[in-house]
Amino acid sequence: MLQLLPPAIGKRLRKVRPGIRDLLMHAPGIAGSELSITLTSPTFRDGCKLPTKYTVDGAGISPPLHWRGVPSAAANLVLVIEDADSPTVHPLVHAVAYNLSGDKLPEGALSNPGRYLARHQMGRNSFLIARYLPPDPPPGHGRHRYIFQLFALDHQPRFGRRPGRSAIAEVMHDHVLDKGMLCGVYERTARGRGQRRDLNHPIMEIRRWHRSNRKRS
Repeated sequence: MLQLLPPAIGKRLRKVRPGIRDLLMHAPGIAGSELSITLTSPTFRDGCKLPTKYTVDGAGISPPLHWRGVPSAAANLVLVIEDADSPTVHPLVHAVAYNLSGDKLPEGALSNPGRYLARHQMGRNSFLIARYLPPDPPPGHGRHRYIFQLFALDHQPRFGRRPGRSAIAEVMHDHVLDKGMLCGVYERTARGRGQRRDLNHPIMEIRRWHRSNRKRS
């Protein structure tokens, strides 16, 4: 949808972005937990370009994810995907999934939850839809950091209806044992096409912010 936005508008909005400090992993009651779960994808490296296949410019399906290092005491796993650079007040939520099990999600699992996940395992994204919202950055707005965040909880929360970000944050407050993070970067050039080269994303910036924010928590 946003690929039709004039690049001039995207350029004017370049400074409008929430930034990494507003990610869910840095929220009160969550930031103080460890960041030692290893979250990876076989299709892109941490801090590098998110393949076009997983965006609106491609098939728009969710990427495969693998994780390890989850504490044995974990009762639940929650996955939240946010855009730290969306031209919005708060990070745009691309997916919420909970009650996850095992050590991986196959490609397309969040795009087609009826096939790969039980319906009660998907929460609502920023468009209030219970499925993966593929990246769709405005042309000319610059690179966007899509942060895949996996949280290990010490309890099994229950919801009366599909939770959004705020409901998930509430049940996670002071209940996160550990967490992991994976960053994929995507940008539309002035012509509206996703960049094909890898972007040397300063992933350490996010980790440094996490360490400093954790000390204050």
